[in-house]
Amino acid sequence: MSILRAGIDTFGFAEGRGDWMIIGCRFAIVMLLLHFSVNAFADSPMLLRDVTKETGITFTHTDGGSGQHYIMETVSAGLALFDYDNDGDIDIYFLNGAPLKGTEVEVKPKNALYRNEGGWKFTDVTERAGVGDSGYGLGVTVGDYDNDGDLDIYLNNYGPNVLYRNNGDGTFTDVAQKAGVDNGFHVGAGTCFLDADKDGDLDLYVSIYLDFSYEKHVTTTTKGFPVYANPRFYPPMPDFLYRNNGDGTFTDVSKSSGVGDHAGWGMGIVCGDYDNDGDTDVFIGNDVGENFLFENDGTGKFEEVGLMTGAAYDIHGDEQGSMGVDCGDYDNDGLLDFYVTSYQGQLATLYRNLGGGMFEDVTLVTGAGAGTLPHVTWGNSFVDFDNNGFRDIFIACGHLQVNVEEFDDTTTYMAQNILLMNAGDGKFIDVSNQSGDGMKVILCSRGAGFDDLDNDGDLDAVILNSRREPTVLRNDSPSKGHWLQVYLRGVKTNRDGIGAHVRVIAGDLTLIDEVHGGRGYQSHYGMRLHFGLGKYNKVDHVEVHWIGGQVDVFENIAVDRILTLIEGDGRK
Repeated sequence: MSILRAGIDTFGFAEGRGDWMIIGCRFAIVMLLLHFSVNAFADSPMLLRDVTKETGITFTHTDGGSGQHYIMETVSAGLALFDYDNDGDIDIYFLNGAPLKGTEVEVKPKNALYRNEGGWKFTDVTERAGVGDSGYGLGVTVGDYDNDGDLDIYLNNYGPNVLYRNNGDGTFTDVAQKAGVDNGFHVGAGTCFLDADKDGDLDLYVSIYLDFSYEKHVTTTTKGFPVYANPRFYPPMPDFLYRNNGDGTFTDVSKSSGVGDHAGWGMGIVCGDYDNDGDTDVFIGNDVGENFLFENDGTGKFEEVGLMTGAAYDIHGDEQGSMGVDCGDYDNDGLLDFYVTSYQGQLATLYRNLGGGMFEDVTLVTGAGAGTLPHVTWGNSFVDFDNNGFRDIFIACGHLQVNVEEFDDTTTYMAQNILLMNAGDGKFIDVSNQSGDGMKVILCSRGAGFDDLDNDGDLDAVILNSRREPTVLRNDSPSKGHWLQVYLRGVKTNRDGIGAHVRVIAGDLTLIDEVHGGRGYQSHYGMRLHFGLGKYNKVDHVEVHWIGGQVDVFENIAVDRILTLIEGDGRK
């Protein structure tokens, strides 16, 4: 371990992010990562096909830049995968940038909603649905905040935020001001719906990146080239928490909840019950600062415990340029682990949940950082692509300095994304180059979402790429087993079961997952829970632990199907 540490400690960084340089020998760490990648199967079990051109999707992202290097250009944007019209198909909502100071356009860019028509065809329904926000899009979450049976959209923008209430007829109405969640004028980031106080309706967490105005804009250079400034040039900001009043309005409880006492450079966010105590906690990936883990006391009051749990810093005690964060049980031990993407020269980090309120950075011993070191990494998720019962890791890559190759020959602006296969023994193998043409796309990615777009029993992917068209990946992986997908329908709790834990038991295989309202890099996806079952052709029982404490047990479940479970219908 001393040799490994010596190799890692040779990485050094200059003061500004734009000036970060790798200044020493990479031998030890590179050899370790190679150990986990050279043993990849000659024929990978993963096969992701690029079907973007077949879909009819014509969306193109813009960051609104004019060459001034405003910092929000680097962090746009997330996307959302969800069924907006309740027809059983997962639709796609792309966020877009907007013209910044000095940028002139003939047609204002807008967000775009694409309806899934089946057969890998999508129709642009943005105008018809009324969701073409022309604000500066950064983060998005989806949830039924008014419990009326359809999904609503919240946008965390640079500038006023938007709450699109779903009218139930394929259209939406912006009610942010009326609801009290337009949130002033900030640089947004990740955002989540959650039931923080277990009262049956969804509250809203809104993360803030940093304190920016045009008057505060900082210009910097690296080796004489203009670059985007390090976020540390701008003060960090506390986040916001809004309590749902149950009447279509929200109350700002940021201070009284404890969330508003902590300022950070918030980026990705995920809410999840990491300690299995029946309430929803909040993990914030902070850029250039320690991560926050807000532990819920069960009443919607939070204590920041990142440092004491081991999730604030990496294995060396260093903060990272945290970007996206997801949680999932990669080792099937019944506990939610966290995966956090990061900046160039830093490994994306796997925090293993040890139980007892503690985490361990196991990135190096598991190989979970393979391939990430040269890149800036963004959207990410734990995804069982081949249905073998073990969650793999997908990582979206792309630099934020458009001209990085002019002053740094160790990285590139556009990059391949990364796919790490879970070997089932606690280790990950980089199979990116053996997993189909979808993994050979070279663009500059940001948000990424994962769901079963064609309802065929495996998970597909959609990636938003900065300044370009998106990437849509169809999963054609040879299946290693059966599967089960679960929709939850709350009755006493929130309608979509956000925050509920689902435990699936088939023989000696036990899997857990949780319904999230926002995750990854400023994105939303995966409300229909997916369980790869491997060899098991029957599920013995499914346990649903609803927010609020009720437990339903459903027995003798047939596999290879989409199942809706209603609160109260199971055996207690």
